[in-house]
Amino acid sequence: MIINNDLKQHIKPLRGAWLTVLLLFVVGFLNYLDRIMLTTMRGSIVEAIPMTDAQFGLLTSVFLWVYGLLSPYAGYLADRFSRSRVIIVSLFIWSAVTWLTAHAQNFEQLLATRALMGISEACYIPAALALISDYHRGNTRSLATGVHNGGIMIGQSMGFLGGWIAENHHWSDAFTVFGAFGILYAVVMFFTLKDTPDRRSTTPDDRGSAAQKISFLDGINVLFKGRNFILLVIFWGLLGVVGWMIVGWLPTYYKEHFNLSQTMAGVYATWYVYPFSFVGVILGGILADRWHRKNNYARILLPAVGLLIAAPAAFIAGSTSIMALAIGGFMVYALTRTFTDTNLMPILCMVSDEKYRATGYGILNMFACIVGGLGIYAGGILRDASVNTQVLFKIAGITMILCALLLFMIKGFYARTRSSSN
Repeated sequence: MIINNDLKQHIKPLRGAWLTVLLLFVVGFLNYLDRIMLTTMRGSIVEAIPMTDAQFGLLTSVFLWVYGLLSPYAGYLADRFSRSRVIIVSLFIWSAVTWLTAHAQNFEQLLATRALMGISEACYIPAALALISDYHRGNTRSLATGVHNGGIMIGQSMGFLGGWIAENHHWSDAFTVFGAFGILYAVVMFFTLKDTPDRRSTTPDDRGSAAQKISFLDGINVLFKGRNFILLVIFWGLLGVVGWMIVGWLPTYYKEHFNLSQTMAGVYATWYVYPFSFVGVILGGILADRWHRKNNYARILLPAVGLLIAAPAAFIAGSTSIMALAIGGFMVYALTRTFTDTNLMPILCMVSDEKYRATGYGILNMFACIVGGLGIYAGGILRDASVNTQVLFKIAGITMILCALLLFMIKGFYARTRSSSN
C-alpha cells in the first residue's frame, strides 16, 4: 500500500490551484449539461426524427456503455500524458460532437454522435480530478474537489435548458449554442490551464522511463493488488446502484404514490434534490478538510457518516404517505449522500499509487456506470413484476449502510498499513 506524502496536513495548495478549480468548474458544468440535455427534449427530437421509445432510450444507453467501458483507459491517458492537454482535447472534441449533433438528419447519425460523445467525455473526469489533486495536496483537496463537483451538479440541474430551447425554437439550437461555446472555451483553456510544475518538468518519455514506468496493464495490476482499492471499487459500484435507482425512479414514485402530474413529479424529483446535492458537495469538502487537520482518516469517515444519515432518510422517505416527509427525507439524502462524491478522489489518493490516480478513477467510473445501469434495469424488472416503488428505496437505504461498512473496513486496513509503515 502506498502512503502518499502529499496527504500531510501542512502542505499548501500550489500556485494557481484555485484558478484551476475555477476553470474546471465551467468544464464540469458543460460536461454534464451537454450529455443530459438531450433527455429533456424527447418530444421535439422524436417529432423531427421519428423513433421508438426503445431507440430514444438507446441514445442514452450507448453513451453510458461507451463512457463506462473507456473510462479506465481514458484515465490512463491522463496519467501517461499531460493532464491539462487531455482535458482540453476532450472538451474540444465533445463540444465539436455536441455541435455536430445539431446537424444529425436521422436516428443512425444521432446514435453515432452519442457514441462519439461517450468516447470524448470519458477522458474528462479522471483527468480533471487528478489535476485538482495534483494542485491541492493538503487541507484543501476535498473542498477543491467539491467546488468542481458543484459545477457538475449545476450542469445536471440546468439540463432543462435543452427542453426549453427546443420547445421555443428548434431542438438543434441548444446543441449548436453549447457546442460552439465549448469549442471557444477550449481555446481559452489552451492558454490558461496548465499542469503542476513537477509534471510540466517531465516529458511523457520521462514518466514512462524504467524508473517511473507508466503502463496501462501495469496500472491495472498495481491497483488491483491493493485490498483497499478493490473494496473501493465494490463500494462505488454499489453506490452507483443507489444513485441511479433513486434518480431513475424518484419521479415515478412521486407521480404514483402522491397522485401528482408528470410535470409536478419531475419538479419534486429535481428541484428538491439538486440544490441540496450542490450544498452537499461544498459542505462535504469543508467539513472533511477541517476534520482532516485533526484526523488523518477524516476523508474516509465523513462519507461513511453521511451515508449512515442518508440511508434512514431515504428509507423513511420511500415508506411514508406524508409528502412533506418524503420531500424532506430525499433532501437529507441529497445533502449527505454527496459527501462521498467530494471525497472519493481524496480517498483514492490515500489508498492507491499516485502514478495511477486517473486510471484508478477511470476504473471506478466504469464499474459505477455498468453496475448502475444494471441497477436501473433490475428496478424495471421489479416494476414489471408489480413490486412497489417503495421497495426500491428501502433496498437503496440498506445498500447505503453496506457502503458505509465498506468505508469503515477501508479505514481499518489503511490505519493498519500506516502503523506498520511508521
